Amino acid sequence: MGDINWTEIWQSIVSWLTSTGVKVLIAIILWIVSFKLTDFIFKRIEKRVAKKGKMDKTLSHYLVYIGRILIKVVIVAGLVGYLGINTSGLAAVLTSMGVGIGLAINGTLSNFAGGMLLLVTRPFKVDDYIEAAGYSGTVEEILIINTRLRTPDNKVVYVPNGTLSTTSIVNYSEKDTRRLQLVFSISYQEDFEKAKQIILKVCKDHPLVLEEPAPFVRVSAHSESSIDLTTRVWVSGSDYWTVNFDLLEQVKKAFDENGIEIPYRQVDVHMK
Repeated sequence: MGDINWTEIWQSIVSWLTSTGVKVLIAIILWIVSFKLTDFIFKRIEKRVAKKGKMDKTLSHYLVYIGRILIKVVIVAGLVGYLGINTSGLAAVLTSMGVGIGLAINGTLSNFAGGMLLLVTRPFKVDDYIEAAGYSGTVEEILIINTRLRTPDNKVVYVPNGTLSTTSIVNYSEKDTRRLQLVFSISYQEDFEKAKQIILKVCKDHPLVLEEPAPFVRVSAHSESSIDLTTRVWVSGSDYWTVNFDLLEQVKKAFDENGIEIPYRQVDVHMK
């Protein structure tokens, strides 16, 4: 073996650094700066669109998200061309990889298609409270692959869009009002007409209960140990749980003040 020519090696390194190395450094700088600038611009666009309020929040967020990804893909492709990498060979490799990856991530592609379907059919939008796929919560964001929900106890659930596009969805926010139904039980020896009037008064006196449709109270069942009175009132969607808990507490207090007994389960045994 001959002696290593360190001079030639050093000259090769210097030559690479002054030509290709500089281009790689410039490409890295351009990559970082362009990505940061893209994120900044699209965030400003999203804020401006949201401020004007002319476009639906869900649609604007989704379009900005897609646009940001497409611009970054174009930037990467441009930098690859700048570095002089043979894009034709790279395209062939990426195509082959795409076929294999496509077969492997068939579920992901279905989720992508599901996301597009949700965007078109619009069964819900951002800030809606929904129940679907065994989960319920407020829609925080509709992404390409999944939808992010925030549950009432502040957990975050990512539900695949493919699942959402093929399952039943209950949207509690689409309508402005909701019907609240409660059942109050009284003993058989109590005057159910009096109990009905007490419940109706509590409902009508509540400031969040809507006057139309009017509150409804009727006997709905003769149970083993009680007469059941079904109560229905209409409220604004945002007031649903407030009215629910208020009526439960206020009807109990009104029954106590008027001597109406709320029975517990019991069995009468007669000895012969």
